[in-house]
Amino acid sequence: ASSSLATGTIFTIPALFLWGIAPPFWQVAILALLGGFLGIAAMVPLRRLLIVKSAAELPYPEGTACAEVLRATTVGTSGGKWIFIGLAVGAAIKLALGAFMLLPSGLATHLPVLAKAELALEIAPALLAVGYILGYKPSAIMVSGSLISAIVLTPLIATFGAGLATPMLPEMKVTIAAMTAAQIWSRYVRYIGAGAVAAAGIVAVIKALPTMASSFAAVMRGLRGGGLQTIDGERTPRTDRDVPSWIVVVVPLAVIITLVAVPGLLAGNMAFAPRLVAAIGVAIFGVCFVVVSSRIVGLIGVSSNPTSAMTLVTLLGASVVFVLCGWTDPSARAAILTVGTVVCIAASKAGDISQDLKTGFIVGATPAKQQFGQFLGAACACWAIAGTVLLLGKAFTFGSPDLPAPQATLMKTVIEGVLSGSLPWALVGTGSALSICAIVAGLPGLSFAVGIYLPLGTLAPVFVGGIVRRMVDAKRDAKSLDSDPGVLAASGMIAGEGLVGVLIAFLVAASGKFPRLSSALASMHFAAKDFTWLKGSIAIVTGIMIVIGICALLYRAGNSAAVEASGSTEASVRR
Repeated sequence: ASSSLATGTIFTIPALFLWGIAPPFWQVAILALLGGFLGIAAMVPLRRLLIVKSAAELPYPEGTACAEVLRATTVGTSGGKWIFIGLAVGAAIKLALGAFMLLPSGLATHLPVLAKAELALEIAPALLAVGYILGYKPSAIMVSGSLISAIVLTPLIATFGAGLATPMLPEMKVTIAAMTAAQIWSRYVRYIGAGAVAAAGIVAVIKALPTMASSFAAVMRGLRGGGLQTIDGERTPRTDRDVPSWIVVVVPLAVIITLVAVPGLLAGNMAFAPRLVAAIGVAIFGVCFVVVSSRIVGLIGVSSNPTSAMTLVTLLGASVVFVLCGWTDPSARAAILTVGTVVCIAASKAGDISQDLKTGFIVGATPAKQQFGQFLGAACACWAIAGTVLLLGKAFTFGSPDLPAPQATLMKTVIEGVLSGSLPWALVGTGSALSICAIVAGLPGLSFAVGIYLPLGTLAPVFVGGIVRRMVDAKRDAKSLDSDPGVLAASGMIAGEGLVGVLIAFLVAASGKFPRLSSALASMHFAAKDFTWLKGSIAIVTGIMIVIGICALLYRAGNSAAVEASGSTEASVRR
């Protein structure tokens, strides 16, 4: 519960510090609480659409991985050993690359002819595992979007901007000629990606409107029936039972009323009318992006969920409305930012609970208990998140080299750009056009748009994992298996890398309080930013061998079930 609240908070709240506004503890905590509750409540009526009816289309990688782990440890399947093998591999590689800095965590190479075009691949067992779980086609669509960003859009911008003697908006300091490929992506291509996600998200919401309407009607029927959940006049089974319908109605209304009624909750001393407009914006954007976020994490997982893109779209929409109403003073920009905070947390929380509900759907859990647990987790975690963010701001100063807060800086730039009329709408529109073209061609718009928004290095390993899955499926002759050891191994890799990531973060945080631990970690360059033991060609070769080794493990695990099935068949024939 805490990670989703932390994501939305750290992406936005630091921008207030950059404006010289230090928000009080209660304000940050309540905003996080409202965003978390809105995301959970809005996801309840969508569970049957996204988790149950779209099970074949949306695999929800982390949710499926957790379910496979649970089933393997309880059923006693022979493929259960692959979980622990994957766990060990994921943990070992994360320790080697993320803690002991054996070599750089990514591979990259420049392409000739195309200006500043780069191919990149992150060495991440979890991303390769996500690709294996997703399969070839979804991963191929996403990496196609990333390739357009890396070897089409970036070279175009670099080529046409090479002769400019001054920076081109939205960049204000560095010329395009002096930028690296990563800087061009950050300052220009990211806006194109945000526009692509916005257009694809709008289309996804429009497509989902009929089902959303029927879900809302079901909620109303539940209210009229005294909260009793029924299907075709019969009592709803335990495994299909959500929280009472009145919660789905009361929680979003309570969020809106709280934002309007509590002065100072939306940053800036805004009058009643701007607070009302901002609260309505939270409700509209929040519900819409709950749908978008859940569908995206269903494809690529929580770790790659582009919540920052959804927040950018929210800030764009809210800023335009404020400009049309004539509210452009400094308090308006702070209010717009806190609207983005609540929506970002709601979208992030929706992705989080979607993975939980997917696990529950596979193993036969009670959705209502999972939803109540998420409400409780959000209610407890919001206070710790608020305290942590405020302490970081005071200790390190947001925007400093120690704590650059790049996402919050981007949010700040977007709001200032819209209010001052200097936002690069042409870039946003270009991304929207690309998404629409993909949808017209029959491609899943969100998958393609996410590819444009996320770096190639993030999605390339997902694609490689998808290739391995295709090779495994081809050798199986498209036979479906009840339990896929390849998915079990992939699940272990995701869990292993995640656990070690938490351990590394804990040690780094603890080193700030214990000088001896800090000096010990520093002596071994533990999690150092600009250091690796291996460099140059040796590092590249080692990195490639690690990726090949992970792929070989997934391939062997995926084929092991077919081999075992073949062996048991032959044995039965002999008998």
